[in-house]
Amino acid sequence: MESLFSAEYKYIWATALAVALLWPVRNLLFTLYVRRAMKHGEPDSEELSRLRRRAGATALLLCFVFAFLYTGQLFQP
Repeated sequence: MESLFSAEYKYIWATALAVALLWPVRNLLFTLYVRRAMKHGEPDSEELSRLRRRAGATALLLCFVFAFLYTGQLFQP
């Protein structure tokens, strides 16, 4: 079991952390994007789907970068 927490599995841990963070971060970003869009009027369904895709892409980038930096720091020799 201790071998799972070694530096040779850091990419697996980074991917697992990124996947675990993806859904909550995407929902948080989507909420922030919708609130900003509501200042300019009520967004329609097309605008909401565009904002959801934008939040997903941004969350994917943020989560993978954070996860790889964090696990790289965590598993430093």
